[in-house]
Amino acid sequence: MQRPPDANLTGAEISDDDVLDAMRHISGYLDITVEDFRALYALAHQHALERTFAHVRAGSLMRSGIRPVGPETLLDQAAQTMAEQGLKALPVVDAGGRVLGMLTETDFLRRLQAQGFLELMLRLMVSPTGFSHRCHETPVSAVMTAPAVSVPEEAGFAAIVTAFRHCPGRSLPVVDGSGRLRGLLLRKQFVVACHLEPFV
Repeated sequence: MQRPPDANLTGAEISDDDVLDAMRHISGYLDITVEDFRALYALAHQHALERTFAHVRAGSLMRSGIRPVGPETLLDQAAQTMAEQGLKALPVVDAGGRVLGMLTETDFLRRLQAQGFLELMLRLMVSPTGFSHRCHETPVSAVMTAPAVSVPEEAGFAAIVTAFRHCPGRSLPVVDGSGRLRGLLLRKQFVVACHLEPFV
């Protein structure tokens, strides 16, 4: 039997020695191998998670009313749209509303060849107009992260955790069955809603 993914919220790995040591502390004879124990534990843990978080759905936790940007939107306009919504990332959609990618603050920094915001601020203080031409001329499609890691509205706890583990950013586009944008699920909002603060 194969261990289901994302069975352990804390990310701690149980070694074979851990299993054997635990088995030694149980009185009586145990007719179970380490492999069988791992499979049993993983499945039981996964079932417990599914039961505990059965109410969690991406569609109910997402932030709706998001104004995305198109691939041809220029970076200065995209930055303004992002700032107006108080977000650090925006979905990039085509004319039909299907998600093509994500535009993040990290994408801006990479384009401006800055390692972080402190470096960017210092460079701007030296040359306040040094970056403006790039943002006015560069479309979102040239810097966005694509393809985007997204989740369907009906995605549950395990699917959301898996998506966040494969997502380089802090938010996930929530899409319908055709890949059209329905909202944005923020990692922080998900963590708070599921009371996972001690694990992150």
